[in-house]
Amino acid sequence: MIVNDIKVPVRYTRTELYDAIRKAAGKKKLRISSVQILRRSIDARKKPDLLYVMKAAVNEPPITAKPCPYTADPSKKTIVVGAGPAGLFAALTLAEAGADVLLLERGKPAAVRMKDVEAFFSTGVLDPESNIQFGEGGAGTFSDGKLNTLVKDPNGLSFRVLTVFHEAGAPEEVLYDARAHIGTDRLPEIVTRIRERIEKAGGKVRFSSCVTDVIVENGRVLGVVLKDGEEIHADHVVLACGHSARDTLERLSELHFHLEQKPFAIGVRMEHLQEDITRWEYGSLDYEELGAAPYKVTAKAESGRGVYSFCMCPGGQVVNASSEPGYLCVNGMSDSARSGRNANAGIVVQVSPEDYPSDDPLAGILFQRELERKAFLAAGGKIPVQLYGDFRSGKLSDRFGEILPDMRGEYAFGNIQDILPESISEALLQAIPKFGKMIRGFDRTDSVLSAVESRTSCPVRIPRNGRGEASIPGLYPAGEGAGYAGGIVSAAMDGIRAAECILRNDAEEALGNKQESI
Repeated sequence: MIVNDIKVPVRYTRTELYDAIRKAAGKKKLRISSVQILRRSIDARKKPDLLYVMKAAVNEPPITAKPCPYTADPSKKTIVVGAGPAGLFAALTLAEAGADVLLLERGKPAAVRMKDVEAFFSTGVLDPESNIQFGEGGAGTFSDGKLNTLVKDPNGLSFRVLTVFHEAGAPEEVLYDARAHIGTDRLPEIVTRIRERIEKAGGKVRFSSCVTDVIVENGRVLGVVLKDGEEIHADHVVLACGHSARDTLERLSELHFHLEQKPFAIGVRMEHLQEDITRWEYGSLDYEELGAAPYKVTAKAESGRGVYSFCMCPGGQVVNASSEPGYLCVNGMSDSARSGRNANAGIVVQVSPEDYPSDDPLAGILFQRELERKAFLAAGGKIPVQLYGDFRSGKLSDRFGEILPDMRGEYAFGNIQDILPESISEALLQAIPKFGKMIRGFDRTDSVLSAVESRTSCPVRIPRNGRGEASIPGLYPAGEGAGYAGGIVSAAMDGIRAAECILRNDAEEALGNKQESI
């Protein structure tokens, strides 16, 4: 039986858990032989007395991930472009179904990529093909490694994704914790194991293989062209290029693929002392087993724009997440221990196509680039930082307070109001005091802001038909870069969907051909 709303203290015994299950099930004499936790979250409404709220399978055979329901046609070849979560899981699904699949990644393997990123942090010299955005594992590899999603999941794809991460070395808690995370220090090793699983299943993987063009013949995509001119033909191409592959989207526009503008969000990173956040969220610093507390805040500005926290990193660091020379954006990351002195999160404001400079499908990218260029110039190529109190007053900061930046990559004082559109700055100035009423000290004047947080999602969507294809058949857009995901799990789920569309389409085509021959 599945039992919901099981409430136990954070430090519970097995007896307390079993009693809570009986109470939630309404069966005082229920004999319990096995318990599998399916979902777990923290209830802090009566802090510091914290509770776990759980969903569990009781006295049931172990619930496992559902396998892919399709078998591949081995005569058909598929190219997957991009080794982020969408590309990795598309390639894994295809390879384990028996398909002939080649995964192409413009960046480098995770272990090498880590060295390139560290070199960028220390020298400021950017490798446009190996950085926080590009390389094995995608942009999520250098984040908190959050494995939560709000995407509806009637087919159990998220559990399939979480199971793969667990089998690759992520802790068991990722299977059920509502705020599961892995950590940037562990993600490179885990995504490497997922890639090795693809190769073990017969898939091929090539790094430093930047796709610059797609081959279109007789109104159908039949392969790709690499930067060195090599042409690779295939029956299907999964495009999982990530939200920062702007050159790829520009090429699709030139080839007259149907692209659409899409809303996203921009803003700043905001740093607070993690102790203050944990004390407020949990009511105590005594719950060491819970680690650094996360938070989530949301408000509405007078303009009607939503303002909210994005990619909150407990005990984390702000990082220079740039991928193009002369442009600068920031993100946040946390290691598995979340032991840093600061909490940081993107505090971002909704923007829509009405804010873009034109009705061109790529106008949102131009909008992003304009802000990232201003951010680069604001502090001489370093991360521009400003105290919240000075941002509110519109003046350049000249010293820090108690909160010192915890950042990877050089930083310097800059006026963030000179970077952001006035409407965005005003929305932040209206929302942050509201957040101060939700979390005491959130609006303290020495909180540190950095800019610009602009890669929350891709401002472009590649529309798909019922077969999962783009406007030119043979191309299967997937993940964040196609406008269909917003995090590691949702991107991975979308990669699985793209792979299953290919497998289903091939099976239906084979059945149709068989019936015609009869």
